[in-house]
Amino acid sequence: MISKAFQDIVTQMAEVYPKKFGIADSHGLVLAVNGGEPSGDVIDSLIAAASSSDKLLFKDGYTVRSITNKPYAEYIVYVEGTDEVSKYCCNSIVVAANNVRHYYDEKYDKNNFMQNIIFDNIMPFDLHQKARELHVDIDVPRAVFYVKVLDEGENSIYDVLRNMFPDKEKDFVVNIDTDNLVLIKELKEVETSEKLEETAQLIVDTVSAETMLSVCVGVSTVALNIDQINTAYKEAQIAIEVGKVFDDEKYILNYDSLGIGRLIYQLPIKLCELFLQEVFKKGDISTLDDETILTINKFFENDLNVSETSRQLFVHRNTLVYRLEKIYKLTGLDLRKFDQAIVFKVAMMVYKYLESNSSKI
Repeated sequence: MISKAFQDIVTQMAEVYPKKFGIADSHGLVLAVNGGEPSGDVIDSLIAAASSSDKLLFKDGYTVRSITNKPYAEYIVYVEGTDEVSKYCCNSIVVAANNVRHYYDEKYDKNNFMQNIIFDNIMPFDLHQKARELHVDIDVPRAVFYVKVLDEGENSIYDVLRNMFPDKEKDFVVNIDTDNLVLIKELKEVETSEKLEETAQLIVDTVSAETMLSVCVGVSTVALNIDQINTAYKEAQIAIEVGKVFDDEKYILNYDSLGIGRLIYQLPIKLCELFLQEVFKKGDISTLDDETILTINKFFENDLNVSETSRQLFVHRNTLVYRLEKIYKLTGLDLRKFDQAIVFKVAMMVYKYLESNSSKI
């Protein structure tokens, strides 16, 4: 356990610094100590202070500093007193403990192992050996859920996800940054896309209820073994990126249901521009006003049915036909003809993609 490694550091430092000091985790549990422990209220106060900064701080008669693990401080070092000796002692323990933590994470921490997998930090030929060393199952199905926070401000999404999926031996929560997290969830069996979406919906609803924040969740296909987890992570990430371009009103974005949007997203910018120039020989799609775009979208939603579209738009049938004729004159495409409607639909998606990814090469 890492607590034993921390205690070794504290014991050695006790021979150099005549102070009472210790190391605690973010939940208030003292992992290593030299001398008496502060009261629970004092520990909570020290943790709250240290978690807000990675600088040396003074609180309640103690010198305190976090052992940095951005964006969250997992451990803190506290030293009784606020004099120069206390400062030197605190800084020295932080440096030593941070080195131990890095070594521990690299060698023993399963969550860090999973993080290295999704970030491509493990060579393929080392993957199985490392998994066996950590007793991580190689051939169990897993799914990756990419959780993106849509609202600004402080959030505690990590804690919410960790509480929802508390089994740290099977389910892993990885911080990308404060607004992006990844859940790698072990499955009892290979689940359908619908079942995975139910889990994603549970995440969206729980986060909203407990933090009042909105999130969208990208859902991967099922990774059948540990070798496929990195691919599943990329799928969940792509689901977020593609879904927010073409389905910006959805909060559950499934890689298995991206449709033609996934294909368009992978096309080079130049090819997309050439396609639009070829399709719209008479005029640019940007010349269409909001009312016309609404008409087009509603016409597509109703499977090119003129009567149903005019009813939902609360316009006369002849008014809708007039608008479709106007679109034909502007673009050269008759949306009442199935093949031309398909071309127009794809062109609209390509145009939206170019608008959202103007910097993509």
